[in-house]
Amino acid sequence: MAWLVITIAGLFEVVWAYFMKQSQGFTRIVPTIIMFITMFASFGMLSWSMKFLPLGSAYAVWTGIGIVGSFIVGILFMKEPANFIRILSVCLIMAGIILMKLSNKDI
Repeated sequence: MAWLVITIAGLFEVVWAYFMKQSQGFTRIVPTIIMFITMFASFGMLSWSMKFLPLGSAYAVWTGIGIVGSFIVGILFMKEPANFIRILSVCLIMAGIILMKLSNKDI
């Protein structure tokens, strides 16, 4: 259950990062409110998950999901570049997330 919660927390991290960008430096109220709500949910789920998962694994998976998800959102919705080096870099991050999860298969 903790792995499911940390995954959802990571997805909320993507949402709050997107809305932080949309808030334009906290000058737009609705994106700012959405950002704070999803940030609170993300941190709360991360905190709960850390009761059951090792610190390094939980934090690495949470940030990894946030990094990869934000990368994909940036390409799909914000017209950010998708060149070979950027794609290779995010693939390496994904490999690290998978290996981190596999290294804790007994948890």
